[in-house]
Amino acid sequence: MRDAALIVVVEDDPAIADAIRARLVGEGFAVELAGDGLTGVDACARLDPDLVILDVMLPGIDGIEACRRIQRDRHVPVLMLTARDGEADVVIGLGVGADDYVTKPFSPRELVARVRALLRRREREAAERPTAIRVVGAVELDPVGHRAARAGRPVHLTATELELALFLAAHPGVVYRREQLLQAVWRYADGAGERTVDSHVRALRRKLGAGFVRTVHGIGYSLGEAPA
Repeated sequence: MRDAALIVVVEDDPAIADAIRARLVGEGFAVELAGDGLTGVDACARLDPDLVILDVMLPGIDGIEACRRIQRDRHVPVLMLTARDGEADVVIGLGVGADDYVTKPFSPRELVARVRALLRRREREAAERPTAIRVVGAVELDPVGHRAARAGRPVHLTATELELALFLAAHPGVVYRREQLLQAVWRYADGAGERTVDSHVRALRRKLGAGFVRTVHGIGYSLGEAPA
């Protein structure tokens, strides 16, 4: 068992990488740096980190493909760094298994807060994850096998998408504000990252049916009508 959580930082800008490492080491984390996508993938396979900080724009293979490969064998929390707050970057990154993102330039304090929140969430999931399969209309959610199906056909959900789907399914009829979902699923106490919630909701609707999540305008989201 490691004394400190190990974080792999995949960033090709040495100044940014060194600054992130210095801050994380100062916060008590162990840090390994990688300067390109392929090296980052290899480092994750070799070191089995507790969390990955992954830049989108990387030489060799970009952060999107690196994330896809890192998540191929097992889920590890991934926090993506993007120079643009573009919707496409965010949606694609979250779609291949990233848990959250921050936009450059970012506050070191915010970065550390996001890292701690993702690590706390990982611990909580292991301790509190339900074991029973939940059925919502034609959708089945298996928290133990980390599987989902719609009308009997397997559907790939990322770990965060499954966690959000399970949370909503466990509280039918309850409408949650974005900040409440961030606290319950992402464990963010400051309400930052509302667009992350919106991107994950869109992914669930695309994969599980448009009616799986209901929008209550001016308030937030709830479990929707049973999708077909």
